Amino acid sequence: MMNFGDQLRDELDQIEAAGLTKRERLLTSPQGAHIMTIQGPALNFCANNYLGLANHPDVVAAAHRGLDAMGFGTASVRFICGTHAEHRELEKEIADVVGMEDAILFPSAFDANGALFEVLLTDEDAVISDSLNHASIIDGVRLSKAKRFRYENRNMEELEQRLQDAQGSRRILIVTDGVFSMDGYFAPLEQITALAEQYGAVVAVDDSHATGLIGPCGAGTPARAGLTDRVDIITGTLGKALGGASGGFVASTAEVVALLKQRGRPYLFSNAVAPSLVAGARTALRIAREGDDLRERLAENAEHFRARMTEAGFDLLPGSHPIVAVMFPGEDGARQASAIAEDMLKLGVYVIAFSYPVVPTGRARIRVQLSAAHSTADVDACVDAFIASRDRVAG
Repeated sequence: MMNFGDQLRDELDQIEAAGLTKRERLLTSPQGAHIMTIQGPALNFCANNYLGLANHPDVVAAAHRGLDAMGFGTASVRFICGTHAEHRELEKEIADVVGMEDAILFPSAFDANGALFEVLLTDEDAVISDSLNHASIIDGVRLSKAKRFRYENRNMEELEQRLQDAQGSRRILIVTDGVFSMDGYFAPLEQITALAEQYGAVVAVDDSHATGLIGPCGAGTPARAGLTDRVDIITGTLGKALGGASGGFVASTAEVVALLKQRGRPYLFSNAVAPSLVAGARTALRIAREGDDLRERLAENAEHFRARMTEAGFDLLPGSHPIVAVMFPGEDGARQASAIAEDMLKLGVYVIAFSYPVVPTGRARIRVQLSAAHSTADVDACVDAFIASRDRVAG
C-alpha cells in the first residue's frame, strides 16, 4: 500500500498526464493592462481588472492613507475587536450603489456565498441553483440543510419545474450568477424574477463579474435589467472591477444583513477586511460609480475584439460582456488551446486556457477579458497574436 506522499504524487501525476496541471506564472510588476512576467513584458488579457483600477494611482494612494490611519490589520473579528468606521462607510456605499438597504463585508466573495445559505435556510427550505453557478455558490449551498434543486444553465422551463417541485417548503431561494464567468452570458433575470414572483421565491444574484462595470453607474445586472426592486439579495466582490484586491459582500434588506452579522460563520470567525483595502475599495467604488467613460471604453474594446476575432475565423461564444470565450471544441481542443496560450506568451500576450474540469469535456477555451485600460492597439496586438499562434500551432 502506498504511503500518503506517494498517493498524492500519483494523483498529481494523473493530473499532469491528462494535461490539466495549472501552472502559476510569476509577475514582477503590479497588475495592469501591461505587466512584467519573468519571461518579459506582456499584455494582460486574463485579469478581472475590468476598469483598470488595480493599479490606479488614486486607489493606491487611498490604500496608503488607510494604512497610515488605521494600521496593517484588525487583529480579530469585528464584533470582538471593534469595527473601523471605514468598514461601515464602505458597506453603506455598496448598498447605495447596488440599490439595497444595507450590506455586510466578508474577507472574500467566496466567504460571502459561504455564509449566505446556511444562515437563511434550514431543512424546511429549498434552494434552486443554476448549473453553471460559481463554485462558491455550490459550496455555500452544500453547507445548508435545505433541499437542493438544480436547473440547466438559463433553462427557464426547468427552473419552473424545480419551483413546482419545491412547493411546500417554508422558503424557496433561487440563486444565479448575474454573469457566468466562463461564458460571459447574462442570467435571464426578467424571467427568473417573474417566476419567483409567481411561485413565492426569493432571488439571490452573485454579481461578482458585474459590479462596477455593468448597468447604470456600475450597479450590476439587476440594475441593467431594471429589476433592482425585484432581486432580494446581491453578493459580489471587491476583487475584480473594484480595485482587484480582496473582500466580498452581501447586500440586501436590513434584516438579512443583521442576521448574517449574528450567524454568518465566515463573518464571525474571520478577521475583517484589512483597513487599507477598505480605504482603497471606497475610492475604487467612487471611480466606478462615476466611470461612464471607463464603461464605454470597456464596451468598445470588447466589441472591437469580438469583431476582429470573428473576422479572423475564431469560434466565439456570443455576447457583449468583456468576458470573451474563444472556443476550441473537440477531443484535441484542450491541447490546442493550451499550446496557443503558451505560444502567445512568447509573443508578449498573456492569456490562459481552460479545460476540464473547469469547463465541460470537449468545451476547452481561452477566456479573454478586456479592460478599459487596454488601448485599441493593445486589442489589435492580442488578435494578431491569436492569429500568429493559431497558425504556428496548426502548422
